[in-house]
Amino acid sequence: MTCTSRTIDHLRRRIPHFDCVPGCHDCCGPVTASSEEMARLPVKSDAEHEAALADFNCVHLGPRGCQVYEQRPLICRLFGTTPSLPCPRGRGPEAPTEAHIEQQVHRLIASTRQVLV
Repeated sequence: MTCTSRTIDHLRRRIPHFDCVPGCHDCCGPVTASSEEMARLPVKSDAEHEAALADFNCVHLGPRGCQVYEQRPLICRLFGTTPSLPCPRGRGPEAPTEAHIEQQVHRLIASTRQVLV
């Protein structure tokens, strides 16, 4: 396991969980993820990527929501858990992600090669 992979796992554990509004996918647009995170996701075809982008959706968004929820990238996990990335439906965890954890996520994103999910 690489240092980046360990960091991703550590940060995932520090971002609180909350229940989304059933059927809502307001934050499921195209996002970027590190190569380490992408390696954890199923490979999608170019046609699948193009179709998702045409609708401004994530390629892993299915009819019942996120198809890779347990392996979703860090940026997806932050949505709704910080004041800078609020849930458009007003949902969120009891306690937001700690500011220093959010900063660590953003530093990791800035320091790794990002690709479109």
